[in-house]
Amino acid sequence: MLILTRKIEQGIVIDGQVVVRVLAIDGERIKLGIEAPRAISVLREELLHEVVGQNRAAAAGPGHTELTAALRHLGA
Repeated sequence: MLILTRKIEQGIVIDGQVVVRVLAIDGERIKLGIEAPRAISVLREELLHEVVGQNRAAAAGPGHTELTAALRHLGA
């Protein structure tokens, strides 16, 4: 993991295509702006984990409650 220190209005560039910029700091909350091409999906991490978990549960079908519970426990 790369750890950087940035001030308001400073940013980082990822792969020459994605710019992540600090827009505001309010106590423990940081507002980030992300500029990326439309072809690149940008999701909040917790939403991605939720969608992955729901997709796995749906693929398992009914009757696979143990698998679904295990995936939820793992945070998938």
